[in-house]
Amino acid sequence: MARQRRRAAISSVIGTTIEWYDFFLYGTMAALVFPQLFFPKGDPYVALMQSFTTFALGFVARPVGAAIFGHYGDRLGRKTTLVVTLLLMGLATAFIGLMPTYDAVGLWAAVIVTVLRLIQGIGIGGEWGGAILLSMEWGDERRRGFMASLPQMGVPFGLLLSSIVTTLTIAATGDAFGTWGWRIPFLLSLILVAVGLYVRLKVYESPLFQKALAQKAISRVPVGEVLVKHPGEIVWSMLARVVENGSFYIFVTFIISYGTTYLGMDKSVFVNATIVAALANMIAIAFFGHLSDRIGRKRTYLIGVLMMILWAFPYYALVNTKNVGFIFLATIIAMFLHGILYGPQAALIAENFPTRLRYSGASLGYQLTAIIAGGPAPLVSTWLLKTTGSSAAISLYVIVLGLISLAGTAMLKDRTEAPLE
Repeated sequence: MARQRRRAAISSVIGTTIEWYDFFLYGTMAALVFPQLFFPKGDPYVALMQSFTTFALGFVARPVGAAIFGHYGDRLGRKTTLVVTLLLMGLATAFIGLMPTYDAVGLWAAVIVTVLRLIQGIGIGGEWGGAILLSMEWGDERRRGFMASLPQMGVPFGLLLSSIVTTLTIAATGDAFGTWGWRIPFLLSLILVAVGLYVRLKVYESPLFQKALAQKAISRVPVGEVLVKHPGEIVWSMLARVVENGSFYIFVTFIISYGTTYLGMDKSVFVNATIVAALANMIAIAFFGHLSDRIGRKRTYLIGVLMMILWAFPYYALVNTKNVGFIFLATIIAMFLHGILYGPQAALIAENFPTRLRYSGASLGYQLTAIIAGGPAPLVSTWLLKTTGSSAAISLYVIVLGLISLAGTAMLKDRTEAPLE
């Protein structure tokens, strides 16, 4: 039992790391090189908006992936779906690395990269629910917050890995990065997928799902049933995530284009700041996941939301100094605060759904946020900056997201000490 618990936790972390590496890599390249590679030459602002639009479409696809793999995850099991999502994500990412550019195929370049981005979104949409449930349902009842937070660490691990690989590739290829060097990080995904599959195939199915299967308590149409029986939990989960999801993509994706185009600084400053900040994010996720087992998920999460609201203006005040030290400090604090939210979030959401519907319900609640928060965040931020010429509008945007999250979190039930069944 203890061995399988370790395997479940390790496989979830490794698998989610690989999937988020793929997902974040696209976001970084959407800010750095995709506007020049895949879209018509002309106004740089228009090209950047087009690039961020394809980035956002990946988020639109995530609820689709949540519905598809939520259905099969609640009917066939968590492990099977996790193997499929890993393959789907990895292959789509590798194909992006083989993409022809606009100069070679014209508008077909934008069409193909958009389709591959949609496939990425479907893959990541199905990944999250299975990964956190496999870890949480194998874990100790008294440590559910911590166990569910471990797969969440795949986000900073993936961010760290994609940032390091991008930085090393930029250094190694120099001026050639914009022509062919950018392809290398995408093609490396094939090696990562092979490692992930090896680890995941060694894990047994979650004991809670096995029990539901033995008792013939499996839903015939889990997505439909959870929408009918638990619509409130899905909506409140979605709203509770808004500030976590939206601010994250402002801090790690939009900030690269903000720093290079608006502040006129070198892109490596912001990529390197993200690498260091990812370490702070990892520590915060694990610690606050653990803390939520002691003081409650809801209380921990509300503290995180309030702190994120308070940080909205100081963050840009530090970044706008153009001082490298202050930029690093701003990014580290921002990502630490994100970890306060992301640590207890998985258990907070998943505990609000029964085992037979948990994959579908938790996945939908989590992934629907991507449409209204994470996906549009770089796009909205770019528009606000262009329209107002000031970062103050973006800070106000983060505060609005925070107020929405306060309302959503207040409506969720705290089941920290309640049994999963």
